[in-house]
Amino acid sequence: MPDIPEVPEVPERPERPVIPVDLTWIRAAPPEATGPGPWIEIAFGERDGDDDGEAPVYLRETSAPDNVVTTNRRKWDAFVLGVQAGEFDHFVEGVELGE
Repeated sequence: MPDIPEVPEVPERPERPVIPVDLTWIRAAPPEATGPGPWIEIAFGERDGDDDGEAPVYLRETSAPDNVVTTNRRKWDAFVLGVQAGEFDHFVEGVELGE
């Protein structure tokens, strides 16, 4: 009789992180922007010292503020450095900024 491969267990879905209610949200919009957006907003969670790379960073869109994405400071810093270095410029080729 042939060996039947073992079916791997399906991992449990991780619990949704609790989003603190007292976050200070920073809107990423041009200074001259008016109206409701939609804009991206960023909030930084509490850090355990200045070098706490695991401190939470929260992102949301103003049109769906209850839908929050969570990452950590280490990953956020790497993303920002990548943006500054032009690593994502190809995503906006041909996009014109509104006047």
